[in-house]
Amino acid sequence: MNTTLNDITVRIPTPLRGLTQNKEVVYVSGKTIKELLLNLETQCPGILNRICNEKGEIRRFVNVYLNGEDIRFLNGLDTPLQQRDEVSIVPAIAGG
Repeated sequence: MNTTLNDITVRIPTPLRGLTQNKEVVYVSGKTIKELLLNLETQCPGILNRICNEKGEIRRFVNVYLNGEDIRFLNGLDTPLQQRDEVSIVPAIAGG
């Protein structure tokens, strides 16, 4: 896949790599997290359903980070993106 200067680095967790042809990193464009996720779905069909619920909100057991910061403490899905940003999708881990 060719990347452009505007593409954002997206780190994919192991459980979702079956939807990204086993790629740990994909490159996706988007001005906001929401736009990036919609574009990610175009590149990797089925992945959005694993990240977002039927209302379009990030699932409770999925964390999305922008440059190491949880987007829930930024602007959520409306968090703006810039060149060279890195988005990480991290499934919550339960212990006990």
